[in-house]
Amino acid sequence: MQQLIPHRLLNNTFLLSPDRCIFWQEEKILILSDLHLGKTGHFRKSGIAVPQAIFKEDMQRLVTLLQLYKPEQVVVIGDMFHSYDNREHDFFIKWRKDFEQLCILLVKGNHDILKTKWYEEAGIKLCEPITGFKNAILTIGNFIFTHDINDVEPAALDPTKYFFSGHIHPGISIRGLGKQSLRFPCFYFGEQYAVLPAFSMFTGTQGIKPKRGESVYALLSPNLSTGELGGILKV
Repeated sequence: MQQLIPHRLLNNTFLLSPDRCIFWQEEKILILSDLHLGKTGHFRKSGIAVPQAIFKEDMQRLVTLLQLYKPEQVVVIGDMFHSYDNREHDFFIKWRKDFEQLCILLVKGNHDILKTKWYEEAGIKLCEPITGFKNAILTIGNFIFTHDINDVEPAALDPTKYFFSGHIHPGISIRGLGKQSLRFPCFYFGEQYAVLPAFSMFTGTQGIKPKRGESVYALLSPNLSTGELGGILKV
């Protein structure tokens, strides 16, 4: 099994996985962001030859995580789907039938533009906006989930609550000898909010510059040639 890193927040334990997800131990919830399902199909419809294997690998990774953690719920912090309906969405519907009892909660992101009926038929529960927030949020105990933390008004940043978000696909640059530098997707934990890496492998990253006292965990890719598993490095 790959390395898991526990991160404590407000007396709760969140296990960080190299597979770009978090398992909330106390609530038995798997937390993901930015799956962008259907993105490869969207590119192919536009004439760009992106292999469908990327989509299948992401879905297989998700199946493995569900079998490993056996979560009672899955919370997706936005951009579960990439764009309008395409063939890969049909594959998702077939996949969903194998996990009909699994509760999936979606905090919609800017790419989640499918019709409400489609989500209902897919067995996905949508979270709604509430007073004081521009976009959909989900509150569980002292934790609030929203797709883009930048859309949260400063007045809504309650110091007794902690936010989880996605959207920016955070990446951290690590410098080595000879002025070499590599950028890795990462988990970012600030004083009031966290940003998750994109779950999809078919995404870029946006560089972040953490401040003193903030925690960042770089996600190292597996080495297929040597068989080495991916890992997590606290920066």
